[in-house]
Formats: sequence, structure tokens, C-alpha cells
Amino acid sequence: MESGLVIMGAMNQTTASPHSLTLPPMPKIPIVCLMGPTATGKTALAVALAQALDGEVVSVDSALVYRGMDIGTAKPDWAERDGVPHHLIDIIEPNQTYSAADFRRDALALIGDVHARGRVPILAGGTMLYFRALLDGMAEMPESDPAARAGLEAELAQRGAQALHQELQQVDSHAAERIHLNDPQRLLRALEVYRSSGVPLSEWHVRAQQSAYAGPVLKLGLIPEDRPRHRALVASRFMAMIEAGFADEVQALYRRGDLRLDMPSVRCVGYRQLWQYFNGDWDWDLAVEKAITATRQLAKRQMTWLRKESDLTAWNAFELNRAESVDFVRDWCAKSK
Repeated sequence: MESGLVIMGAMNQTTASPHSLTLPPMPKIPIVCLMGPTATGKTALAVALAQALDGEVVSVDSALVYRGMDIGTAKPDWAERDGVPHHLIDIIEPNQTYSAADFRRDALALIGDVHARGRVPILAGGTMLYFRALLDGMAEMPESDPAARAGLEAELAQRGAQALHQELQQVDSHAAERIHLNDPQRLLRALEVYRSSGVPLSEWHVRAQQSAYAGPVLKLGLIPEDRPRHRALVASRFMAMIEAGFADEVQALYRRGDLRLDMPSVRCVGYRQLWQYFNGDWDWDLAVEKAITATRQLAKRQMTWLRKESDLTAWNAFELNRAESVDFVRDWCAKSK
């Protein structure tokens, strides 16, 4: 998803940006962050923690924000939420976008609101980019301009990726080293930033002011230690979604007429593959096979993010003692007040 903000990770430079952004005040409120790959039981544990700790759940899932996308996203229904307030679910239409910057803004506001009610904010989900945006901070850069992007896309079609990558090499060699010429989205964004601001993308990273989360953070990771078991679970879970009417859900989206395959909502795992079935690109069996494969690849990427997390308390998703987990988090909350 395009955004005018950059995730700040390892960099710690604090030179002010020439286009400074007034970031939301950073609260010093203790938060619980429950992370993990898809199909590891995050929803059930988040609800259990919220019930035991008088908490509220803030979803950290880029797919749950969309209305009308329930089955394929494993969106918790009212029964699964079991009376626990959930936030950042069903907040936009599938033809709209929701960036990491949007999430950070909304999550910070919700953390303050939940805390003001005397409750514990529990952030749960598998969109690691959102966690990174909240915890490590973000920095401003020029907003994406649709007209400028359209012009760059026309240039890409006319001149080719190689020529545009060579141009990027001339104006921002550091970005060119990181961005492959077969990654048009990042390539065009890097050129757009330079052309609109006169400042290379890599320089924006250097100039950016970090704004990491200032309060105590408990990071919990649900890890599927038994990988073959998890791979089988991913497949059986997807087939259960099919039985629950997932194909009908995707077909309804396909028939809306205002959605395209390149939109973030349609590109969600499972939706993209069934969309291509309805589009006549693949037969049914191939679409299902590709959807299961894509879900497993998503889980692998999520695990890659988790391995980079510092101060992570990792629990085996298949051997979780829920009572002990709740006690652990309760003790942490008591010490962090």
C-alpha cells in the first residue's frame, strides 16, 4: 500500500525532515502485542487475555479492515469475540486503501482511548509491517501523487524498467542497490519521491525523525514449532473456508465492478487466487492449490519478521498453556503500571 510515510527500523538518525510532520503525541501506556503467523490461534488467545485482564483488542491485520471480506480473512465473528471489544475491523470498503500510516494513527488514538477507560490495550494480529510502524516509528516523505504516478507508469511502459532503474542509479544509488528493476512499485515510488522533492529516497530515511513507541511493550509471539503440522493446518483451514462459502464471497466482490486485481483488498491471500479463477485465468483446482501455497508463503514471511523482533517472548502455538500465559501477562501488566 502506498503511503507518504516510511517505516523506520534500524536507522536512528534524528536530523529534521524539510517536510516535517506533526506526529501524534506518543503515549507511555503499557501495551500487549500478540504477534504470529496465520493459523496459530492469536484471536482466541487475545480474547482470553482481554477477558482476564479487562482489556480490549486492537486488530493488527491489514485484511480485517475491509467490510464484506469475512470468511477468507478469518474475521472473528461476534461469538468468537465473546463480548470483548474489537477495534480496526470493518472500517473501510474494499475499494479503499489503508496504509501503515493510517494504522499507526488509529492505533495510537485507540491505545489512549482504551487506557482512558481503565482497560488494557491488546494489539493482536499478523501484519508485522503495522507492528513495526507503531513500535519503531515512522517518518514523513512527500505523499504519492496519482497524476505523477500515472506519468511514471506511462514512462515505464514506454522506456522500460531498465532505463528507469538506471535513472534511479544516477540520482539515488543507495536506493537503486536495494530496489530490483523487477519491483516496479518501489522503483516508481523512489523516482516519484526524488522528482517531487529533489531529495533522494535514501536521504529521506537519513533525515527522518524517528518516533518509536515510548511506553512499556510486551511482545508475545505464537510460533508454530511443528512446521508440518502447521502446513497441514493451513490447508485444512482454507478448505474449511471454502465449505463456509468463501468462493461466494469472492464472487460477490468480483461482480461489484469497482474492484481490480491490483487493489490491496483483492491482493489479500486467498482472494487473489479465487479472483483469478472467476476471471478465467486458472481452473478451480489450480486456484485452490495456489491459494494454499500463498497462505503458507505468507506464514513464512511472517516468521521471517518475527525472527527479527527483539525482546520477543515466544510461545509454541501448539503447546500453549492458556492459564499460564494469562498469568504471565497479568504479572507483566501489574509491574508496568
